[in-house]
Amino acid sequence: MIVAVIAVLAVLALVGIVGIGIYNGLVGSRNQVDNAWAQIDVQLKRRHDLIPNLVETAKGYMKHERETFESITKARSAAMGAKTVPEVAKSEGQLADALSKFMLVVENYPELKANQNFLALQEELTSTENKIAFARQNYNDQVLFYNNKIQMFPSNVVAGMFVFNKRDFFQVETALEREAPKVNFS
Repeated sequence: MIVAVIAVLAVLALVGIVGIGIYNGLVGSRNQVDNAWAQIDVQLKRRHDLIPNLVETAKGYMKHERETFESITKARSAAMGAKTVPEVAKSEGQLADALSKFMLVVENYPELKANQNFLALQEELTSTENKIAFARQNYNDQVLFYNNKIQMFPSNVVAGMFVFNKRDFFQVETALEREAPKVNFS
């Protein structure tokens, strides 16, 4: 009888230890996802801070491009106000589209393209875009790992008991990514 009680207690202790390990692993993964999102947020804020400087520098040269400036300002405001991952992804896609159109319009102003302040801001924005892409990739990797963990046995049992919810990927789709490139050799 004592051997049976000790065996049951040993099995319960083992299950408890495994359960604690799984729970701690899930918490660690969730915290990694949150940290990766914070890194994206830092880079997006950096981008949002650069845009007004870029626009102000260009305004002196581009007096007849009011609509372009308004679309960037509107897209930036929407991006800064977005809260959830899907909202941020959508608004950042719209902001990227507005910036792409802005850069196309800049091509019509050679003296602006030669301005040192504008060139420095453009380089800083390009660098920030690269950092955003890296942070987004890292975030999506962390989300994949976390989502796999909460959906696979046996950790899905613990995840269900302690309400670990699936996280959304950060996928920005811009108009440029949706359009197939047109090739014309004639």
